[in-house]
Amino acid sequence: MTTETNQLLEQLEQKFDAINQKTDTHLEGLVWAKPITYWDYIQTDALLNLQTQRTILPDEMVFIMYHQVNELLFKMILWEIKQVCYSENIQTKFFAERLTRISRYFDMLTTSFDIMGDGMEVEQYMKFRNTLTPASGFQSAQYRMIEFASTDLINLIDYRFRATIDRNTPYSHAFEHLYWQAAGKDYHTGEKSFLILEFERKYKDEFLRFMEEYNTINIWQKFKQLPVEDQKNADLVAAMRHYDKTVNITWVMGHLNAAKKYIESGHGSGEATGGSDWKKYMHPKYQRRIFFPELWSEEELKNWGEDC
Repeated sequence: MTTETNQLLEQLEQKFDAINQKTDTHLEGLVWAKPITYWDYIQTDALLNLQTQRTILPDEMVFIMYHQVNELLFKMILWEIKQVCYSENIQTKFFAERLTRISRYFDMLTTSFDIMGDGMEVEQYMKFRNTLTPASGFQSAQYRMIEFASTDLINLIDYRFRATIDRNTPYSHAFEHLYWQAAGKDYHTGEKSFLILEFERKYKDEFLRFMEEYNTINIWQKFKQLPVEDQKNADLVAAMRHYDKTVNITWVMGHLNAAKKYIESGHGSGEATGGSDWKKYMHPKYQRRIFFPELWSEEELKNWGEDC
């Protein structure tokens, strides 16, 4: 055996000794193990069987797969965010690299709206969307988690109520005043719609735990842990601003413009499947959602989303 092989065996001995396992047993297991294949490793068959149409309209498959791709990218974003937020004694290089990854995923999401915006016939969409009611993209739990993990909770509170909420406010109370709560209410009666009642039934407890978990370790808080001189670094500040604007303006407007094409096509009632006042809910100038307000000028904050 070569020196390299002996070194590998020694490393395996150390690995299995540490967990009270016999190296010989694991080596024998390799003798009988079958080689890994691409389709087994990626779970291709399972992945490609997750698309279930509710209608016979072909373009519904585009809609389903596009949103599933979004959710996979959201999972990738959360995977990177967790590495940043749970990094002790975080280093600027590591922070910047992971922030770049996160932004790259959102850049990809932002430029992908043509797949849905131009990839479905209006007539088909306006037919199959009626089978989706009252479901809505509003109900993406991973997207809400990305928000909670990106910024201090106060920045996700409806701006009309921010003066009454601080770090001592119970999470359950803050939850009821998140900016997207308004979109989950019947804008005629003010009562919570079935859309948000089901969303909360499924995820509220998990959201409350997540809000508390990331309260002091979100991306903004980790940024503030970097050396002061690095917090003032022009390239890093630009990267933070890019992430903020991409998520809260560019991505949102891409979604809004895609929705307008279909919902305002004249083929339907002009209402969102979930029943929300979708124009006000989605437009950045109404949401006033800004992850890192300290990195923007007063003028930029005042005109947030106005030029869209």
